[in-house]
Amino acid sequence: MKFLFIVQGEGRGHMTQAIAFSKMLEKQGHEIAGLILGKSKRRAVPEFLSREISAPIHLVESPNFACDKNEKQIMIGKTIRHNLAKSATFWRSIQEIHQVVKAEQPDIILNFYDLLGGIYNAVFRPKAQYWVIGHQYLIYHPQFKFAPSKGLDKFFFKFNTRMTAIGASEKLALSFYELESTDQIRVVPPLLREEIKKLTPNSGDFFLTYIVNSGYGVEVISYAQANPHLKIRAYWDKKDAAETEHPLPNLSFHRIHDKNFLRDMAACRGLVSTAGFESICEALYLGKSVMVIPVKGQYEQACNALDTVKSGAGITSGNFDFSKLEALIETQLETGNSMKEWTNTWPQAFQQLISETKMTEPDFILTQSFS
Repeated sequence: MKFLFIVQGEGRGHMTQAIAFSKMLEKQGHEIAGLILGKSKRRAVPEFLSREISAPIHLVESPNFACDKNEKQIMIGKTIRHNLAKSATFWRSIQEIHQVVKAEQPDIILNFYDLLGGIYNAVFRPKAQYWVIGHQYLIYHPQFKFAPSKGLDKFFFKFNTRMTAIGASEKLALSFYELESTDQIRVVPPLLREEIKKLTPNSGDFFLTYIVNSGYGVEVISYAQANPHLKIRAYWDKKDAAETEHPLPNLSFHRIHDKNFLRDMAACRGLVSTAGFESICEALYLGKSVMVIPVKGQYEQACNALDTVKSGAGITSGNFDFSKLEALIETQLETGNSMKEWTNTWPQAFQQLISETKMTEPDFILTQSFS
């Protein structure tokens, strides 16, 4: 089968998931015809994506979050206004997607949570089957717990998730732990790259942190300055940042690099991160303790933090207070690695998925996507 990926470019998680899925396709004898990446002016496209994906990569302008002036909090109202003002640009992006689809003639379009993918499927109704994949699709599961919501945060999260999945014949919901699939979703394990499975974890003398919004760097610097006995390595994808910066003797900032990040993940004492699904899963696979700080104003991350605690994966915090994770590590007992066992079932899950796939034109029923 021939796949075409559409990938949201906000953060690193969806891109690393796409890499992992592409490697699985190649092992099973399937083809990835191309990858369409929703780019953002706030972020550079990571070098590792073009290095790891052998297919052509097509960049299109896609909706993304707007932050406050400190590059920390997500501003929902500003995000809506900013993206509505670029409607004409996004329509051109949808037409660009259609040109790629026409040229490549994929059997399956797999969308890694990009809004334009759902709109494209609704407008152009391609002959290819349309699948979506992401942790966000667990909202369709009866056991999913929503975080407390302020204003319309929950509504917009659910609305955006449903828009990405318009007309999808498969909703693949990535989960920290095993759950029964339902009529609406197929629950699958996290998508982790093969590199992480080859690492041998050990406990080093530093904490690792990943910052999705660069404004949180100020908090990390402040904490490191007040606690010089703690060593911290921080990764971010700030567009104009140097490859490596050393603001303090006990703190270094690094541009996001897939292999270096995983190497440090295997060697760190624990992970302190904004509440992105992928980084949490990588830490758990390597047996590392986790503390998550949901990005302010990003309701999805508040749900991720709640799920992290529910699964026993780690703790949540409102700030980058590394001492909380230090205390957890000192009191935590060794347990079995259920994440590793769950993740290693992906080959069987994929084979079952493919075996159940019928290559016929899907029935396009818009109302089903909003049920």
